[in-house]
Amino acid sequence: MQVGDLHCHTRLSDGSLSPEGLVWLAQKLHLDAVAITDHDTLAGCRQAKELGKGQQVRVIPGAEFSCVDEKRGRKVHLLCYGPKKLQVLEPICQEIGRRRREAVHQMIEKVAAHYPITVEMVERYAQNSTCVYKTHIMEALMDLGYDVEAYGTLFRKLFHQKTGAYLVTPQFPSAFEVLHLIHEAGGVAVLAHAEIYDSLDVLEELIQEGLDGVEVWHPRNSDATRKHLLGRAKEHGLLTTGGSDFHGRFRGTAVPLGTCTTPEEPLKRLLERIEA
Repeated sequence: MQVGDLHCHTRLSDGSLSPEGLVWLAQKLHLDAVAITDHDTLAGCRQAKELGKGQQVRVIPGAEFSCVDEKRGRKVHLLCYGPKKLQVLEPICQEIGRRRREAVHQMIEKVAAHYPITVEMVERYAQNSTCVYKTHIMEALMDLGYDVEAYGTLFRKLFHQKTGAYLVTPQFPSAFEVLHLIHEAGGVAVLAHAEIYDSLDVLEELIQEGLDGVEVWHPRNSDATRKHLLGRAKEHGLLTTGGSDFHGRFRGTAVPLGTCTTPEEPLKRLLERIEA
């Protein structure tokens, strides 16, 4: 039975493995497909074809876009698979990257008032990434001995979503804007990890706007959410996907590659849609 892990991050954003390392690991784990879905960058899309050459694992080009549900003031993440016109998505990637970099630099300034770090130091940790992330601030702090894990006590103190003392959140584009751009680029749009950002309400509106699929199998989707998503997918003819949301060592809990996967039939449907 063929399976694929279709939600994976690398050093191109805030993961710890290189794209080459990710593909090597997927092959060692006997996965049939793996998708590079780094945050708000098309670098993985550009590398996917070359990375898949001579490999037994299918490498699917993708990205994960950071968006907002403006009506409810919540974050939304959309996975994009197989975009054919990368130039359509490049401006939004650059704009999100600019906003993220500004926010991270503000966070560095706040942290630097209490810890001996600098912008230049953090930038060095981000040299293989397409942007700078909170993860890179934590790498600097770990090397200076202030914590031994990226998403431990210190991370929660500084950057917790609700209580972090130094958190600065970028202004992300509307989920509907990004959905339309993904379609304009010839890509497939899938709502990611609905439970993390409480995205079930906006799901209904995204379906009306032409959403292609939902990520059913994710480590942080409960059984009830998975059941609900499968029901909505069946009713509206949506694609269903699964992935581990792999970040390597940059996770709060251990989530190995292949923890959640896309089963054979849903994987086949997605590949058919991408290749259409």
